[in-house]
Amino acid sequence: MKRTRIKNIFSEGNIGQTITICGWVRSKRESKGVAFIALNDGSTQDTLQLVVPSDSSAFNKLSGCNTGAAIRAAGLLKESLGKGQKYEVEVSDLEIFGEADSEAYPLQKKGHTLEFLREIGHLRPRTNTFGAVFRVRNVLSNAVHEFFQSRGFIWVHTPIITASDCEGAGDLFTVTSLDLEKLPAGNNGDIDFSQDFFGKRAYLTVSGQLEAEFLAMSLGDVYTFGPTFRAENSNTSRHLSEFWMIEPEMAFADINDVMQLAEDFIHSLCGMALEKCEDEIAFFEKFYKNTSINDLRSLAEKPFVRMTYTEAIKVLEKTKEKFEFPVKWGLDLQSEHERYLTDKVFKGPVIVVDYPKGIKAFYMRQNTDGKTVAAMDVLVPKVGEIIGGSQREERLELLEGRMNDMGLPLENIQWYLDLRRYGSAPHAGFGLGFERMVQYITGMSNIRDVIPCPRAPQSIKF
Repeated sequence: MKRTRIKNIFSEGNIGQTITICGWVRSKRESKGVAFIALNDGSTQDTLQLVVPSDSSAFNKLSGCNTGAAIRAAGLLKESLGKGQKYEVEVSDLEIFGEADSEAYPLQKKGHTLEFLREIGHLRPRTNTFGAVFRVRNVLSNAVHEFFQSRGFIWVHTPIITASDCEGAGDLFTVTSLDLEKLPAGNNGDIDFSQDFFGKRAYLTVSGQLEAEFLAMSLGDVYTFGPTFRAENSNTSRHLSEFWMIEPEMAFADINDVMQLAEDFIHSLCGMALEKCEDEIAFFEKFYKNTSINDLRSLAEKPFVRMTYTEAIKVLEKTKEKFEFPVKWGLDLQSEHERYLTDKVFKGPVIVVDYPKGIKAFYMRQNTDGKTVAAMDVLVPKVGEIIGGSQREERLELLEGRMNDMGLPLENIQWYLDLRRYGSAPHAGFGLGFERMVQYITGMSNIRDVIPCPRAPQSIKF
């Protein structure tokens, strides 16, 4: 069906042309001899005004044009004489694809809470807020690929079903083909997964990092961008059970290389959002006030402060700020500590590096001090950590020793150790939860509002 998108009408004009537009009715009002319809097709934040004269055959079809109806309209594009709009269409032909019950339709022309809109997730993309969120998400998704492809990275597709727990946290979803009503028991009374589809226990992945490492050890620089899963029983505004991760992995790279890549990446994403989503960001700034064009411009341009974990602890210990969680060398930084550094001390993004090895994963490269590892977190204002990464431990003996110290079975991950046996090389990478980035740029306070179908404990409606 040939149609002109409303976004293109506002950018190109072409006054005097007969055009066809399709969309959903936001509102309708009638006065003497004329009717006005506000139409939105999802391509832009703006609605297009349709003017239906009483002498048009389309006027007789207005009874089906209630709020929520899907329609096609054809007519002459004209310069609008009304305030707050540049163009309007004088309609000569109107077709109604699907009516909407004016009384039952949940999205009436009034304000709705975000909590209410989560209950009608199949309709919330029609609102200004969620239309804007998902357009921003689209632009950022494309920007991810543009950034890495322009730097010679290869996009790799790591598995969604895996046998390994990359994070070591144990919060994984089990994937099985076993009959849940008749689970086979092993000799010790546990479930006998040798009878399962893969012959062993399998999970939904929490990260593609380990597989990305062996691909980087062959292809050079790679990145993943796909869904990951975590069965953490958390109902906070910062957690999802299904989310998208961006995980670059670089061969022949150290911690300084990965810190610079992370900084450049954040600069690039914010710059692209400002370039292509100015109307959406202005909308969020006006109605939600948790983001602003100036804040994003600062993040797109301002160099990141870099400091060690030890330096960060000293700064936090000297402050008179009252924290809920204790500040002590050896303890992980909490969100309140991270936000204090970014919002009050440095008033901008901070990269913290060289964390105590006792609070970090087994695969992070041990520093010469014997106490810390080459790990880094990127902290941004209002949010705290948005990226976590490290230089990976490429030395076989040290990696095996670290795993033994942590009680991790080496036999389950011999293929990962093989990367250190055959042509090992320095390499580094990071992970960014894509929804966290969308949340930061849009200023949405709940992460469930930046993904079309949020997954959380006791919540899987769609």
